[in-house]
Parts: sequence; C-alpha cells; structure tokens
Amino acid sequence: MKRRILATLLAGAMVFSLAACSGSSSSSSTASTTAAAAGAADSGASADGGAAAPAADVETAATSWEPSTTVSIVVPAGAGGNTDLSARVFAQYAKEMTGHDFIVVNANGASGSVAANQVLSAAPDGHTFLYGHTLVNVANIAGITDYNYTAFKLGPTFAKDPAQQLYTNSEKYPDMNSFIEAAKAAPGQLKACTEVGAYTYYLLLAFEKAADIDLDLVDVGSNSDKITAMLSGQVDLMPGAYINCKDYLASGDFACIGAPTEERYDLIPDIPTLKEQGIDLVYPDCDFSFYFPADTPDDVIVWYENLVQEMHANPEAAEAIAGVDMMPYYLSAAESAENEEWMYNYIKDIADSLQ
Repeated sequence: MKRRILATLLAGAMVFSLAACSGSSSSSSTASTTAAAAGAADSGASADGGAAAPAADVETAATSWEPSTTVSIVVPAGAGGNTDLSARVFAQYAKEMTGHDFIVVNANGASGSVAANQVLSAAPDGHTFLYGHTLVNVANIAGITDYNYTAFKLGPTFAKDPAQQLYTNSEKYPDMNSFIEAAKAAPGQLKACTEVGAYTYYLLLAFEKAADIDLDLVDVGSNSDKITAMLSGQVDLMPGAYINCKDYLASGDFACIGAPTEERYDLIPDIPTLKEQGIDLVYPDCDFSFYFPADTPDDVIVWYENLVQEMHANPEAAEAIAGVDMMPYYLSAAESAENEEWMYNYIKDIADSLQ
C-alpha cells in the first residue's frame, strides 16, 4: 500500500506541497489543479520524511458532484486537540477553495461512538462525515460498539500525527530509565491516565508488556483532563499528542520519555523512540481520515479525494496543517480502507495477546 507523507521544512516557515496520487487528469469541481506538489515519500520512505520526490502536478478524477448545502465534519473530540484543530484547518481551506460552507461539529463521548453513531444515521449524501483516526476500530475491539470501519465508506486520509508519545513529570521521571526503575520498584502503583477502550488504552497495555512493568491505568477522561491530572500530580504517565504537550515540555513541567514509532519523525526529532531505548514496541500512528455513511456515492468520495490533494498542493493550506503540529498526509479512499484494515488487525492482535 502506498503511503504519501509530506516532509515539512520549518526553516523560513516554508512548507512543501504533497505529491499527487494517480488518476485521470481532468478539471475538478473543487479548485484549480495547476498547483505544483513536491516531496512526497512513498511506502519505502523512512519515518523522518524520506527523500524528496520530483515536483508533479496534482492529478484529479472527474466527478459531477459538489455540496449543495453546509457540510458537517463530525469530530469525536472536544475543541482544542489535534483532531479538532486539524479538522478546522480542513474546514477553513475547503471553504476558501470551493466556496462551500464546512462546519466542525464536536461530539465527544463513549470512545468516539457518539460521533460515529451520528454519522452512521446521517443521509449518505456527502454532507456529513466523521473525521478521526481509527477510533471506530478501537471502540469495536474494546466491545463498546458492534461495528468497525467496515460500517462506513472510507474517504481519503488528510493528515498524520505520530503515534502518541509518553509524557511524565520532568522532576520525578526525567527519562525512560528512571520511570521503568520506579515502576519495577512499585508494581501496580504508578498511575497512567487513559480512556478505557480508547487508542491510548491499548497503547499503554502494549507498553506494559513490552517494558515488563505493571501500571495502574486510570480513566480520567479527555485530553484536557489528562493534562490536568498530570499537572496536579494525580498520575505519573500520560500518552499524548505533541501539539497538546509541547508547551509543557518547553516550560519544563513535562518530560517526553519516548515515542512508539519505528523511527524519529521530523515533527519530533528530539524525542527518542521506544525501540532506541530497548523497548520493542511500535504502535500505529494517528492517520486522520474521512468516514462517510456506507451508501455514499462514489462521486462524492472522488470529490473529497480531489479536494484533499489540491489542498495539500496549496502551500498556505499545507503550512496551516504543519501549524497545528501535524503532517499533511494523503491516502486515496481505497488506500485508507487498506490502512484501516491493517490498524484494526494490529490493535486487535495486541488486545488478543493480552487476554
């Protein structure tokens, strides 16, 4: 499966655009296709961005569909986190590029199933879709829902966030060794915050197994609740997205003791991987995709594929994605479905191995 990730050059605040995917070259109903795309790495590229590919024009497929009313982007999270902020970037530039209205609808709760159920019951007309990362898979694996990604029609993937990193109180546990030593000295006593049945829950279970430690997993709620629990000293460890934690790293309140990625990303180049530190754990990245009601017509999906490619090829839009500490990342609808299948099986294998 091809994966295309945009390498961003932060020097001079200049962002390269994403290379196009294959398809018949024709005019699109969304925006101009003349913008040049640069530097996308394929599946052979390393996690740090890989070598830049030659610039190429965006290639879009023909579609007769376009929105006829406001589009609702249903987000399974509250305002201010990486999911919400990147959805708002898409909504802003989608309106600028197409003239149609897009709104973000925050529907947090029940490991994303509140938002998912809202979209499943919506009309399959392209005007409502779910935006997030593998949330429906994790909720299904946890037994919260009786459906996974196959209940939806996958649209394109829009952005990538590295697998959530592990954060600690910098004074108590400044690095991985100090945390592991403390966890082994007090089995089951160090607290790690999560939401039961969520993405971070299985990350922590896998971390316990790989590091041969026993933690007390505490369900504290949303991202903001996790940060509050960390700052107040109620918990010792927090999985988190870089955008939510970078200010606390800068202030010295938090230490980041590792990232469960195969290699370091340019986005977080100073954060060591778990593998570098002898902990054999790689966890799926947060790949943010569009999930539509199952009977959504193919023309609708093509329209959104075209729009995402054109948005990535727009330097201002690509820079805006980088501005919320995420990476522009394109997969077609078919590739997104393959990616969802891989992530579902990967996390399910973790869950099954820990039964």
